[in-house]
Amino acid sequence: MPQDPTERRVVVTGPPRRARRSSGYYRPRTEIDEQTTLGHTYVRSLMRIQLRTGLAVFTVLVLLIGPIPLVFAAAPDARRLEWAVLGFGLYPPLVLLARWYVRRAERNERDFVRLVEDR
Repeated sequence: MPQDPTERRVVVTGPPRRARRSSGYYRPRTEIDEQTTLGHTYVRSLMRIQLRTGLAVFTVLVLLIGPIPLVFAAAPDARRLEWAVLGFGLYPPLVLLARWYVRRAERNERDFVRLVEDR
């Protein structure tokens, strides 16, 4: 004898496949795409921290390269000293500073993406 369709039961053992989002779900990416005030604030904060990183590098460069003419003026007859300072003494700090800047800028961008994508 066939069962009545109202008596048949369905047992669900797994989690739901789609989670419904509430209407008040907060999405920073949408705020940025729609260019709202909050989205503008997010982008401005990223730009501000990138500017701060660039200014820090610029300050170190000025402090590193600025005194070099004074060193050269103090020893006018030492041409080899000038080439040694410019070729060997200045190159490694510049490479390290550039490497620090790139890592810092990428970390800032990664943090911003993590904030926007809600991870």
